[in-house]
Amino acid sequence: MPASLAGRLVVAISSRALFDFEDENRVFEAGDDRAYMQLQLARLDEPARPGVAFSLVHKLLAFNAGAAERDRVEVVMLSRNDPVSGLRVFRSARHYGLAIERGVFTRGESPWRYLHPLKAHLFLSANEADVRQALAAGVPAARVYPASALASEHHPHEVRIAFDGDAVLFSDEAERVYRAGGLDAFQHHEHARAATPLAPGPFKPLLEALHRLQQQPGSSMRIRTALVTARSAPAHERAIRTLMDWRIDVDEAMFLGGLPKGEFLRAFEPDFFFDDQTGHVEHAARHVPAGHVAAGIANADAEAVVPTDGQEC
Repeated sequence: MPASLAGRLVVAISSRALFDFEDENRVFEAGDDRAYMQLQLARLDEPARPGVAFSLVHKLLAFNAGAAERDRVEVVMLSRNDPVSGLRVFRSARHYGLAIERGVFTRGESPWRYLHPLKAHLFLSANEADVRQALAAGVPAARVYPASALASEHHPHEVRIAFDGDAVLFSDEAERVYRAGGLDAFQHHEHARAATPLAPGPFKPLLEALHRLQQQPGSSMRIRTALVTARSAPAHERAIRTLMDWRIDVDEAMFLGGLPKGEFLRAFEPDFFFDDQTGHVEHAARHVPAGHVAAGIANADAEAVVPTDGQEC
């Protein structure tokens, strides 16, 4: 029988999201990809340092330990790296005991088109253009901030993921009302529609996949999720009722009413946090691993095509 990824949670990740390749990337950004390739080859036996999404990947792969019938999680390298540089990526993964067997290396070309054959539930990259293309194609995706604080080591048997609400888990309907009419219009709109579920946002498929993974028996690993939103009462009710309508639980919900999210996230200690507003991500990244979801009206004014931010995405 041919190999299949059916039934697995599939995470596609770039080399810069998984490992700290910032020194090497500066060589590439200087305009000499040959020098970059030679540097990666010279460091072939030197394991790369863990990057911003390392903890998330390491813990998700731990769900495969003791799986009776098949692996539950598949992590695939999906990178603008060249195949030669990919050698170091795989060797670094093996050094840390990460069971990553599949990879696509495109040497500068955008790799997002391979997300659908992979049936990916999540794409993490340092390249904003690739993230935007993935989101436009319906794949949950985020641009990682490589300079983010690394994840806490306090929860080795628990994957902790935090999500913003509007334009991430939910549609940007409410955000559009807020931008058009201000806080009072937003509160009135959400209170009047408290019993009407919000439309899904780009990350609902990932939340559903995590929920299914959590329901599978036989693993010592657990998943803990948090909704971390600028909403406050009475607008909180619609968010909660939407999750109830989806029949998906989150373990924690923080309705912060505009308070900065970073210190609350530091207290939650997620392996990753997703938000659609760059200001929130930049503040959060001082405390926890964070990524920008370039979706919704908050990102509508940005150019659709942006600089590629280096070879490794």
